[in-house]
Amino acid sequence: MESARLDDGIRSTDGFAAHARVSAVRLGYIQDPFVSLFVPRARNLPTHAPLINIGTYVRTTSIDQLVESFLTAGSPEVKRQIVSVGAGSDTRFWRLSTGPLQNAVARYVELDFPEITTKKAMSIRKSTQLSSVLGSDVKVVKGGTGITSAVYHLLPVDLRQSVEMTLEPLVASETPILSPDLPTLFLAECVLVYMTPESSASIMSFFSRTFKNAFGIIYEMFSLGDSFGRVMRDNLRVRNVELPGAEAFPNLDSIRNRFLSAGYTAAEALPLSVIRREYVSGTETQRIAKLELVDEYEELELVLAHYALAWGSKLEDSLSPDLEAEFRAWGLKSQYPENRARNSGETV
Repeated sequence: MESARLDDGIRSTDGFAAHARVSAVRLGYIQDPFVSLFVPRARNLPTHAPLINIGTYVRTTSIDQLVESFLTAGSPEVKRQIVSVGAGSDTRFWRLSTGPLQNAVARYVELDFPEITTKKAMSIRKSTQLSSVLGSDVKVVKGGTGITSAVYHLLPVDLRQSVEMTLEPLVASETPILSPDLPTLFLAECVLVYMTPESSASIMSFFSRTFKNAFGIIYEMFSLGDSFGRVMRDNLRVRNVELPGAEAFPNLDSIRNRFLSAGYTAAEALPLSVIRREYVSGTETQRIAKLELVDEYEELELVLAHYALAWGSKLEDSLSPDLEAEFRAWGLKSQYPENRARNSGETV
């Protein structure tokens, strides 16, 4: 009963993230025409506080930049693969598939608890706007808990189980979904922190050893040992959410090293507080500031300082020179050096 209660708590976090995205879209922080199709009665949901909306903006735009740079590096003739672990109600596949990068993805796989994928599969089947993106070759699988198509695959798994059960069938079955030869990116947005470090290391290692050119993006809470971090954990416990993966990664160095320990050769990590101050253009910063009044920038800084975005890569020597050069430079880029000076006088 205790494990079932905690699992329910973990699954509930997807609803909170989806509601936060609905709020950010409604107020103009981000654009996403698909999120409301996955959220029941989205128009009736209350708007979140500015701190949550800004956090959703920084999280969304920075991950979007990493994903898009992965898809556009080098020759456009080289198709890419994306595997989103613990995908929840994420809409990235639909946003990519209806945008300028729609032909860059060979396979897009989403994995999550059966309870989550069942609801998502149902939403896809009910919505013409969603299902039409998948094409004509769509199959409902796993008793209605999953969907497969030419590009998109939604599959139910418990990622805490062994990779032999959850991930290896993607490449080792009679009809494999993924190719080890194509550049492959795994996404883990607020996922690994809910499992043990051993389980998350196994997932990360699977990608680095299986794919010739492997990339990873992790977004999650960190540095929860201080007073503010303890309050965050206490608030989550009230919602029956535990964080067994938090203590092993108390700082940015430990987050970078988790990539290196898992077989990746390059890694970087930044807190969202730094991304907001130094990786968002002055124009965007001014636009965001006009959306809502933010009284407590110190509190905003404190919240964002406890969330990290990390990325890592492992490349083979057989890459073409142009692809290798761009992949080696892959990462979040601060294209706005004026921000450092502009923000140096901020009190946040």
